Amino acid sequence: MTSDPMNDDPVVLRLSKSEALVFFEWLAVLESSPLHPFNHPAEELVLWRIVGRLESALVEPFAPNYKELLDSARDRVKSNFSG
Repeated sequence: MTSDPMNDDPVVLRLSKSEALVFFEWLAVLESSPLHPFNHPAEELVLWRIVGRLESALVEPFAPNYKELLDSARDRVKSNFSG
């Protein structure tokens, strides 16, 4: 018996809170882009699902100081990858 490489088993990604916040913001910008960079409707559906899951996991996007929180998260992510 061979396993189906295209099964629908979940894939779990682990992100730091800062990475999740930066990713959420980038996805939100992409989602609202008038350019619609999608090649297939399924890609947009996956984007909506990921944004929704991040929205339910993050409280920061609803904070009054969201811009400052996002800037701090971006700085932390950048410094973690800068060495």
